[in-house]
Amino acid sequence: MRFLLDTEQRDFAGALRALLTAADTPTVVRDWSRGERASGRALWGRVAEAGVFGLAVPEEYGGVGRRPVELAVAFVELGRHVVPGPVAETVAAAVLLDDGAGLAKRFLPGIASGETMATVAFESHGYGFALDGDAADVRLAATPEGLRLSPGAGAVRPSLDPARRLAPLFPAGELISAEPPWAEALAWARLATAAQALGVGLALLDRTVAYVKQRTQFGVPIGSFQAVRHRLADVKIALEFARPMVFGAAVTMAPADVAAAKLSACEAAHAAARAALQLHGAIGYTAEYELSLWLTKARALRGAWGAPEDCRRDVLEGRS
Repeated sequence: MRFLLDTEQRDFAGALRALLTAADTPTVVRDWSRGERASGRALWGRVAEAGVFGLAVPEEYGGVGRRPVELAVAFVELGRHVVPGPVAETVAAAVLLDDGAGLAKRFLPGIASGETMATVAFESHGYGFALDGDAADVRLAATPEGLRLSPGAGAVRPSLDPARRLAPLFPAGELISAEPPWAEALAWARLATAAQALGVGLALLDRTVAYVKQRTQFGVPIGSFQAVRHRLADVKIALEFARPMVFGAAVTMAPADVAAAKLSACEAAHAAARAALQLHGAIGYTAEYELSLWLTKARALRGAWGAPEDCRRDVLEGRS
């Protein structure tokens, strides 16, 4: 089955791509990695103004209604431009807080508008540690009693991706829901992560193709070598295989489909990162080179919201 975007969805992706290209996201990412949040919060506001977070929020609370396909379209672009911050976590928080009553009215308008940055720590996916827990306005923690609103976060811990700042959440806090929709929130977070990974992989492929056309050995571009072409063709096939899985999962939102999409997209992005690192040579290992921002993001997303083995298990259990 072919999943083709309609005109409105393509225009949305194009507008978001133009916004993020003009924002110089690599500079924003490096600021965020150092704990300098001004440029990151400004970019967050522009992304929210474009309607990205409203895609997970019902209309009555300032969103445009839950639209997983459009959300996937947006998150491909966020991944393509390595936008920092707890973007998938904010989507998960929007699902957890949508009780159709007090919690939704209290938190969702701020999430949709971009005024509220949220993060979540799940027991089985990094319990006690939250992505950007030091920067988030709303910190949600899974506890045996249910969903708690954490009063704060501890010191930032080092992460594989410098822009993914992990901080432990304080255990005490207001119990806001005894039975939140954990499974639904996990599915939305995995879809957002899968779409991000697809965008990261596409960006890595584009950058590597451009580089092998410029780098020469024996007087010719290395992109003319058959072995290089085969390596990049394998990456292209993996990404093109992952793309319909991501959008297919957005259509069904079945947990097994979403797990399969995350597995496929993250493995394709990981393959793109390995190929990019090898074909760039020594310069690919330097943190100062912009390629490193996509390389570390690809590796970090692979384990976010469920490692490959977790997703494989969920696919098998969901389809048995």
